[in-house]
Amino acid sequence: MKGLLVSGFAAVGTGTGAMLTLHAEAGLDPWHTVISEYAFHPAGWLLPTSLTLFAVGAALVAEALRRSGAGNWVVALVLVWGASMFLIGAFPTDRPGVPLSLSGGIHRYAAFAAFLAMPLVGLLLARSRMAYAKAMRVLSAIALGALLLVVIPYVVRMFGIPLSNDDIPAGLTQRLVVVTELGVLGLAGLALLNPAARRSPVSAALA
Repeated sequence: MKGLLVSGFAAVGTGTGAMLTLHAEAGLDPWHTVISEYAFHPAGWLLPTSLTLFAVGAALVAEALRRSGAGNWVVALVLVWGASMFLIGAFPTDRPGVPLSLSGGIHRYAAFAAFLAMPLVGLLLARSRMAYAKAMRVLSAIALGALLLVVIPYVVRMFGIPLSNDDIPAGLTQRLVVVTELGVLGLAGLALLNPAARRSPVSAALA
């Protein structure tokens, strides 16, 4: 199981490096520019590369969780998050002002599935007495709060209410979701490496 986790951390770490490199190369405003729009930059190939590495890392952590006795819901939700990350990278969003395409629709709903799945993983894991349970609960709560701020502009615009990009900085809230969810995934893996995680049967609280 240790090998799975180390490989998972390596994949997520490399994916994070690719994402940070893309941000540095693009030089866009992270406060208002959503991550998906970085795909239109010349170095945009780093975006699907990063997201695919996140997906690989999630799959490896999910297998480690399964072997540890984690419940089916936890394992499934981590896999949903990973699969969604892959779809987000494989199906680019539409350019601003362009009607929603099939690729853009898949991208949007895969992102919503990912953003919702990982906080649920954190909350389920926090029910146990494994290591870092409190931290996972806090990160999950932050992720859900930031997700609400991500969704609000879409809902408001559906009702024809004008909303300035300065009202809710979409780039900032989206990045907050991504960072906190990567944190939950990382803590889940670290908890399995931590002997304190074995203070109680993992399956007892995660089934």
